[in-house]
Amino acid sequence: MKLDELIEYLDYKDLINFKNIDITGISYNSNTTKKGDIFVCLVGEHTDGHEFAKNAIENGAAALLVERKVEGTKIPQVVVSSTRHKIADIADRFYSSPSKGINLVGITGTNGKTTVTHLIQKIFEQNGQKCALIGTLGYKLSSNGEYRDAKHTTPQAPELQATLRMIKDVEKIDNVVMEVSSHALDQNRVGGCRFNGAVLTNLTQDHLDYHITMDNYFEAKALLFRRLKEGNFAVINADDNYAERFINVVPEGVKVLTYGVKKEADVVAKDIHFSLNGAEFLLVENSNEHKVNLHMNGMFSVYNVLAAVTSALAMGIDIQIALQALQNVKGVAGRFEVVVKKPLVIVDYAHTPDGLENVLKSAREITPKDGKLICLFGCGGDRDATKRPKMGAIAERLADKIVITSDNPRSEDPQTIITDIIAGLKSVNTESVIVEPDRGAAIAILKNIANNNDVVVIAGKGHENYQILKDKTIHFDDREEARKVFEVSVI
Repeated sequence: MKLDELIEYLDYKDLINFKNIDITGISYNSNTTKKGDIFVCLVGEHTDGHEFAKNAIENGAAALLVERKVEGTKIPQVVVSSTRHKIADIADRFYSSPSKGINLVGITGTNGKTTVTHLIQKIFEQNGQKCALIGTLGYKLSSNGEYRDAKHTTPQAPELQATLRMIKDVEKIDNVVMEVSSHALDQNRVGGCRFNGAVLTNLTQDHLDYHITMDNYFEAKALLFRRLKEGNFAVINADDNYAERFINVVPEGVKVLTYGVKKEADVVAKDIHFSLNGAEFLLVENSNEHKVNLHMNGMFSVYNVLAAVTSALAMGIDIQIALQALQNVKGVAGRFEVVVKKPLVIVDYAHTPDGLENVLKSAREITPKDGKLICLFGCGGDRDATKRPKMGAIAERLADKIVITSDNPRSEDPQTIITDIIAGLKSVNTESVIVEPDRGAAIAILKNIANNNDVVVIAGKGHENYQILKDKTIHFDDREEARKVFEVSVI
């Protein structure tokens, strides 16, 4: 693509050394820049891409997208106000706006995004349609396919647009369901994407190390809904504290459907019952009642199913097809995943106060009267520290015993993180509170404190098969560790 074509609709401030050269790719990592690329000088919290422009040029960069002039080079430079935002515009242009030809549905919220995307993918397939998925675990082209790696919940714009183009042209898939994180929205990684629908799971405290306030967090998520166009749809959790605010930002002409358990909504679940086998409830829509039997457990699973079913209705998919698809689903990796049966050991990705509360309440529902509920968890380093004491208080209130350990400590001292968690406890009774910074050793302790009729929740890392320490990343999988400790094979 010629440079003038690439920047034709770009709101740029200046052109330096302009020549209408061929651009063969987009890069933002100077080490992986190839000949013919336009190198985007991203400005982030810790690095400034302008400092790496020389290296990119040495590796073959043909042009630069910059916020300020880079001295000492004669290659073309396109000056913009924000490279972080404009990279999405040139990526969309370079890959010929792939989302225009795709039914693209975005799922956002603090918790539940991964599960809801998987459920919607299942519904499409039950309806005889192909659907690709993009999210935390990577991307996959079918529910039975393998995950392919993705570096973020929502990839950076060039990778995202390239993936969408591949899905459309190579795989011939017309439906894509995608997790959309607040970071991706705030940093415009999904800029250029034309979403046909947006789904809100919930909004509770998370990422305040980045967004600082809940209002900022809301505004980031709200971008997904503000950008919808006439004829698109929005699906919103009516029970969420921010539901009205989200509904109010949806543009005119966008179809809005709500779901919930506590409040009046278009799709409602009532008469909910939980057992070791899963959840049962009545789903009500348009005065029609449908009995639902899930293999998944917990109130959060009910909400996730409601979100997926409501999305299906918004897209005109028959509700019986949607329910048939979901009643066969046994869950998503690392989300309330049972890895040992005696004691019942559940691994879950819950890493926020709301997430931990939901998973522990769901675990309590299936804890035998003569059994204990045990919770093992930690909090991530270099992330929102204000949620640590809150999670400590929640674990103390809802579990009979807690084991406090490390999550992904990153550059922080694990003991400092643990001290922050303990600050939320009313008391540190060694009978009910155990502290072990080494996560592997902490999981091993469960063997000595959990009886066969107890329920154990290992929270925080879910599907992750690594642990990020100060100076290295090691292989670590909660599910593997639990099975080793209790000497069982994969269930």
